[in-house]
Parts: sequence; C-alpha cells; structure tokens
Amino acid sequence: MSSTASKLRVCIVIPAFNESSVIGGVVKDVVKTFKNTSYSTEIVVVNDSSKDETADVAKRHGATVINHILNTGAGGATATGLSYAQQHNYDIACTMDADGQHDSQDVLEGVHQIIVRKSDLLIGSRLINNQGMSRVKILGNKGLSFITYVLFGINSTDSQSGLRIYSRKALEQLRWKTSGYEFCSEMLWRAKQIGLTIDEYPIKAIYTEYSKSKGQNNWNAVNIIKSLLKRRIAELLG
Repeated sequence: MSSTASKLRVCIVIPAFNESSVIGGVVKDVVKTFKNTSYSTEIVVVNDSSKDETADVAKRHGATVINHILNTGAGGATATGLSYAQQHNYDIACTMDADGQHDSQDVLEGVHQIIVRKSDLLIGSRLINNQGMSRVKILGNKGLSFITYVLFGINSTDSQSGLRIYSRKALEQLRWKTSGYEFCSEMLWRAKQIGLTIDEYPIKAIYTEYSKSKGQNNWNAVNIIKSLLKRRIAELLG
C-alpha cells in the first residue's frame, strides 16, 4: 500500500438487491463525500439480480454496475465486488450496505484508519457506540459475535457489520465459501486463518423504517449459526 494518499485508489463496493428507492441517494452521498478528497475512487454497485430498477438508478447516479443474472446472496455479491477491486488493482476497497444504513463519512474515516493502523481488514462496529440501535438488534448482533468467538476464536464487537475496509493484501488473499449473511462471520474466520490483521473502529448506524424492513431479523440468526456450525464441523472432521 502506498503511503501517499494522493496516489491511493479506493473502490467502494455496494451489494444491492431491490434497492431502487434508496440506491441513488446512497451513491450520491458517497460521491459527495469522496469528491474533495485526494483519493482516486470508483463506486461499484453489484446488482444481485434485482427485480426493480436498482441497476439503472445506480448507473444514473455515477456508479459502475455489475449485474448478476442469478441472485447469489450478500456473500456472493460482496465477493464479486471485491474481486472487481482486486482485478483492477485498487489499493483499498470498502463495502457498505445499499439500504442507507451506513454514513459515507464513516466509510471515508475507515479509509483513513486502515492507512494509519496498517490493518488488513477493518470492521466498522455499530456496537462500540450503539446509540440508535434497538435492544433486539443489539442482542442479535452480540449473540452472533459471541458465536463467532466460540466457533472461530475471534473477538469482534460487531461480526455482522457490512461496513468493512480491505487492504490490498486482503483483496489478494481473502476468500470465503458461504454466500448468505453467514459470510460475515466466515470472512473473519478466513482472515484469521491466513494471518491477516483484523481491527475495528466505531461507526453509527442510521435506522429508518426502510432499513429496518430490509435488515436481518433475529430468527435468521438461527440459520446463520446452523450454517457456520455445519461448516466448522465439516472442516474439523475433514
């Protein structure tokens, strides 16, 4: 990674599925936030086989759009976006949610932080300061973070956060096998396995009625745990 900010190329990856009503605002906000920085940036929306106008809206607002013919899930869409960043030789990549839950200023701060800390994988944690999160959300995220620790020995305050910053080394080496939301925990596991440095920084979560309707519910956490446990046991026995 170059130490000169003016030479750093940053790719902001936004996996999206049926987000036409909000994706334009999300892309527009990211463009505005990074416009006056010294980074060379590209916004990549991975349209995960949406049935609405997500792709067209994102493109109109200045994003590069990658279209999936079939829906691959959050993990698959994220993998596509990060693969694009790696293949196009970006120094840093960021992932953020398409539903407006993340503040683009937090994405920019994450880019600053990964440079200063020299981390490989930086997680934007909503639980370092959980103001604005419902008790149900806090309980669900803490529960999955605890499971991540039990299964993989990784301490994370917010293992399910979609706002993540990746070094060039992480782009080149980090891979995972799951395609659903369980990839969030598996990514941390794979990063640990290959010796990447993992760190966290505080972010805020913006919860609207729309983002609440799009997010995971705590019942889905049961399926995530089952999938992670099954994969962990399979690798231990294999």
